Amino acid sequence: MTEPSKVIHVRNVGHEISENDLLQLFQPFGVITKLVMLRAKNQALLQMQDIPSAVNALQFYTNVQPSIRGRNVYVQFSSHQELTTMDQNTQGRGDEPNRILLVTIHHMLYPITVEVLHQVFSPHGFVEKIVTFQKSAGFQALVQYQSQQSAVSARNALQGRNIYDGCCQLDIQFSNLDELQVNYNNERSRDFTNPSLPSEQKGRSSNPGYGDVGVGYPQMANAAAIAAAFGGGLPPGISGTNDRCTVLISNLNSDRMDEDKLFNLFSIYGNIVRIKLLRNKPDHALVQMGDGFQAELAVHFLKGAKLFGKRLEVNFSKHPNITTGADTHEYSNSNLNRFNRNAAKNYRYCCSPTKMVHLSTLPQEVTEEDIVAHLEEHGTIVNSKLFEMNGKKQALVLFENEEQAAEALVCKHATSLGGSTIRISFSQLQTI
Repeated sequence: MTEPSKVIHVRNVGHEISENDLLQLFQPFGVITKLVMLRAKNQALLQMQDIPSAVNALQFYTNVQPSIRGRNVYVQFSSHQELTTMDQNTQGRGDEPNRILLVTIHHMLYPITVEVLHQVFSPHGFVEKIVTFQKSAGFQALVQYQSQQSAVSARNALQGRNIYDGCCQLDIQFSNLDELQVNYNNERSRDFTNPSLPSEQKGRSSNPGYGDVGVGYPQMANAAAIAAAFGGGLPPGISGTNDRCTVLISNLNSDRMDEDKLFNLFSIYGNIVRIKLLRNKPDHALVQMGDGFQAELAVHFLKGAKLFGKRLEVNFSKHPNITTGADTHEYSNSNLNRFNRNAAKNYRYCCSPTKMVHLSTLPQEVTEEDIVAHLEEHGTIVNSKLFEMNGKKQALVLFENEEQAAEALVCKHATSLGGSTIRISFSQLQTI
């Protein structure tokens, strides 16, 4: 093993692998400050903000084979302790410098407006125009400087940097456009040389030529909660860029499973809009989550979970949403959705099924015996504990395995015990 370095050397980087792909592989571990693609050698060099981030990434990828677009890539510490700008310039993208920059923002946990971008880019020279838009690659912006020199210095200074601590990472390329066309001055586009432009043409999305500007940011509603829950970062394996809200579950035990039980399981990871069991495939179901981030948490944490003797298959569905019909169950207005209140706390509790469940909103006079009697039909209870938190009764119940705990959760969450509707989630505690 070479001695640890901030710089990671990646091999077998095929021509189909983009800089973005590599950024996504390493972003969960920390801020990436530089990235150099050695296209001729099918290799890349990538510099993390500090050595612990690089060590974490390499430790993770010694146990998990990293692969991009079906191709295994191989990672090790580089013999370089630091990437110099010389390395970057000689082996950079080879793209032609231009006064217009194309900026892609990864891990966008907070809304980015023209104002924010202007604050970030104006220290490097006079910014004439900014246009922002939402594309499949994520949130992008075009930033036009008065001079090419300003654009080059902005790109050198800002490439790979984060706008906010731990999120909103800048990926900057030179654009091949000659001049930006700005029709409106608003939070999505601005011509700083022409302040008298109108703010919006009524009923129209501005600057349609640059992509679908009108698209909202599905993650934005709970962005602050996500950032608070995960300390500004994201759990390993979660990209935060998924926009598919509907999840397909297969290999269900169709005799034991129904919509409410699926709701109880999936509502741990986000709000549920609607659920549909597929009539023609009884062991398949569709679950529409509140947004793409919540759907990504569900797919990540529930893939391969065991329930009622079956190992669940959980994947993103090709359907963007579930159409309402006689065989769909609506949950969008359900007061049992967990993420309407305390969203940050609920995100923090997201995990794969564990052997331990946590019960809350219990009646004040409940006993440990009541709780055991309520749950014991679902498996062997190894241990249990009733305690009080802020004057409210809560309990932990440890089962023999994860499958029994999951069964107790899907069958007994939101059931009534002593006149109270109880709430059950998985606990990440190992012992009571």
